[in-house]
Amino acid sequence: MRARRKHSREFKREAVRLVRERGVTVAQASRDLDLSPTLIRKWVRQFVADPKEAFPGQGQQKPEDAELTRLRREVARLKMERDILKKAAAYFATESM
Repeated sequence: MRARRKHSREFKREAVRLVRERGVTVAQASRDLDLSPTLIRKWVRQFVADPKEAFPGQGQQKPEDAELTRLRREVARLKMERDILKKAAAYFATESM
């Protein structure tokens, strides 16, 4: 079994450039770079979908994904605060009776 390899953003861009700009077939590029043709096709799709933000890197997110993550955390925090306030209101309502 092969060890999982990590490729830099520049390497991925060069692989995509081989296929898109230089006219090298995916099969030939995969043989030349010792990569799976499926992987190269995936990189090409990612690049075509968003050339500027393609291949953000290890632990990096696209700006849209980072905003979505931030908003999800905020929603979770607000729900927790709401639930605490509901419990406090119920407690004080029963105590005042």
